[in-house]
Amino acid sequence: MDYVNLGRTGLKVSRLCLGTMNFGPETSEADSFHIMDKALDQGVNFFDTADVYGWKLGEGVTEQIIGRWFSHGGGRREKVVLATKVYGQMGEWPNTSRLSALHIRRACDESLRRLKTDYIDLYQMHHVDRDVTWDEIWQVLEQLCQAGKVLYIGSSNFAGWHIAQANETARRRNFLGLVCEQPKYNLLCRTPELEILPACQHYGLGVIPWSPLAGGLLAGGAAQAKSGRRASRFARQELDTRGPQVAAYEQFCKDLGAAPGEVALAWLLHQPVVTAPIIGPRTSEQFESALRALTLKLTRDSLRRLDELCPGPGGPAPEAFAW
Repeated sequence: MDYVNLGRTGLKVSRLCLGTMNFGPETSEADSFHIMDKALDQGVNFFDTADVYGWKLGEGVTEQIIGRWFSHGGGRREKVVLATKVYGQMGEWPNTSRLSALHIRRACDESLRRLKTDYIDLYQMHHVDRDVTWDEIWQVLEQLCQAGKVLYIGSSNFAGWHIAQANETARRRNFLGLVCEQPKYNLLCRTPELEILPACQHYGLGVIPWSPLAGGLLAGGAAQAKSGRRASRFARQELDTRGPQVAAYEQFCKDLGAAPGEVALAWLLHQPVVTAPIIGPRTSEQFESALRALTLKLTRDSLRRLDELCPGPGGPAPEAFAW
């Protein structure tokens, strides 16, 4: 396993990040434990979760599964760079969601309790909150860092100008600020290339893309899928408009002699700004397939052909749409 620095920090993370969103709703606790054990065996040290995963209001089902896995000992917690998120709805009352100082502090303590740990390596804002000032957000996050409950701060689903706002405010407060952004980024969703990725490069943020297989459309066999994300209503709707494009992509992968999901992950790993794509396996077999992407080398001709099949916006803004 290769390890790289997470953005401008000294923190070393594996080139793949284990996403845990399926743990609980789609993957049993026993199978989740098996996948996490296998991840450590293969050197994957970067795990991503969120307080809302499990999709039972306020329960943090997935965080609880990870916490019970940590409690088995064997150095599990010490070996893992643990990332979780705050923002989503965790209760029916006011102040049980979003990014007020009150909710961030309570949500962090609740995540720590469920995860059975006394610190979070990377605490990420799951979405931007336009109703809260950056001074309020940074004040409470600074307090969490000073208390040793959080080590690094990241974002997810931010625009480029949100990253700039956040880090310029942090700079005025003499605080490290954001060190990582988690955008939706894949061969079928390349809009982050306009402004998000350039902002990350400028401010030294790591990039850990979610949905690297475009909700299963790039996993192969989407048209025949009967279960999983490829069979979801979203995937069906996307396939209605992208069917020929997906078919051409799958033919390219067949000619290349590689599985479509592995090619999609390998493409992300070939993007210099990407730190670690977030894989979200439901099964051990899916995890093993993702690992094979680490050794798949794409030639310049292959990368050029992928750009033709799945074109980006044309580079960063403003050159992508102006002179």
